[in-house]
Amino acid sequence: MEYTVQKLGQLAGVSTRTLRYYDELGLLKPARVNSSGYRIYGLAEVDLLQQILFFRELGLGLDAIKQILDDPTFDKAKALKEHREQLLDRRRQLDALIQNVDQSIEHAEGKITMTDKQKFEGFKQKLIDENEKKYGKEIREKYGDDTVNASNAKLSSMTQEQYDEVTQLANEVQSTLAEAFETGDPASDIAQKAADLHKRWLMFYWKEYSKEAHAGLAQMYVDDERFTAYYDVDQPGTAAFLRDAIHIYTGVNQP
Repeated sequence: MEYTVQKLGQLAGVSTRTLRYYDELGLLKPARVNSSGYRIYGLAEVDLLQQILFFRELGLGLDAIKQILDDPTFDKAKALKEHREQLLDRRRQLDALIQNVDQSIEHAEGKITMTDKQKFEGFKQKLIDENEKKYGKEIREKYGDDTVNASNAKLSSMTQEQYDEVTQLANEVQSTLAEAFETGDPASDIAQKAADLHKRWLMFYWKEYSKEAHAGLAQMYVDDERFTAYYDVDQPGTAAFLRDAIHIYTGVNQP
């Protein structure tokens, strides 16, 4: 079956302006243009538009989507399976938050009593799921499933006081690290304080501390561009500076 730009827009729930823009970007070209100058879309374009909308729903930008779709190794079936897993992750996050809201309503109406821990379970689960989505594969390959699962369980069981403390500690790591970076010396007292604060922050998540694991994590901050981008957001080179400070702190140098 074939569709004009207007009919395809109605079918997919997008504007004709959006479809024309996708054409201009080279993201979704029509199968042909008829003698009257109308864009005509076929089954392949319908499937491609569905794929684009899946990517958009998952928060990807148009440039990133085009890069993915233009890759000759792009596997549609594999991409759909990955979409499904990500949507299931999102549903689990929403289900946890909805359950938390329902319990909060009943608590407000005096029907049940919620502990302080229960009031924040949905938010902590959301954080766990987001971390798994972003970094789970790499972390599990590096440290193993048992270590990661134990870390998630530790986060899930945190009291609100502990959660507030670790959040405050994370902010303190960032502010101290920014101050230390200005010295340019990862061996300085302030840089070593940042490394120690980082260790204290880790202990809220790790079952036990290891100098080698701490140094390895610091190296990953440099090797993995996502971690590097997080630490370098305000000042490029911060991730490498933190790595060097932690390697001095632990006395363990990673290759």
